[in-house]
Amino acid sequence: MHYPAHRTLLRQGDDGRHVLLITRGVVKVESRSEDGYTMLLAVRVAGDLVGEMAAFENRPRSGSVIACGDVSARIIHLETLITHLSQHQHTMVALLGMLSSRLRWANRRRLDFRAYESPVRLARVLVETAQTYGCAAQGDVRRSDLGVTLTQAELASLAAVALPTAEKALAALAQMGLVERRYRKITISDIPRLCAFAKISTENPY
Repeated sequence: MHYPAHRTLLRQGDDGRHVLLITRGVVKVESRSEDGYTMLLAVRVAGDLVGEMAAFENRPRSGSVIACGDVSARIIHLETLITHLSQHQHTMVALLGMLSSRLRWANRRRLDFRAYESPVRLARVLVETAQTYGCAAQGDVRRSDLGVTLTQAELASLAAVALPTAEKALAALAQMGLVERRYRKITISDIPRLCAFAKISTENPY
């Protein structure tokens, strides 16, 4: 299937039992509370599976998946996926690794919320997003584009900070020479220094 920008691929609350394998493009996973507050939960790119929680748990979808630009995805029905996983151990291992990585990300965000001030939390999200999706600048290993287009509101959502706080933190990081901001694009100017500011030195196994 092919989806244009801003098209909803999966909708929160739906009872669908299929998953989508993203084959091209970038999607965002959002969740809306009962009172209308929307939070960006994750960004997914080609090679990622989405919709697996509702499929495996047999529960309504907990979030919506929205195309950021032109997106292609393969629809896989749950029965087909289960049959494939039972016959191909390497696919099962890859799926478990993907789910483990997502749980690790969620656990880090929960710990960050209690352990660090807002600017550090935002810096940690920037570093980990660049490590996952970013691309290094040619000729300068210290620089990296974020790799995905995120608004300041979306970054604030990922870091669990208020939008005005995120705007001030980004301005401070830019003033320190750690990031560069252009319209809907962020470049990390100095990865080692931003890692130091974010207090990221060694990988936490938890």
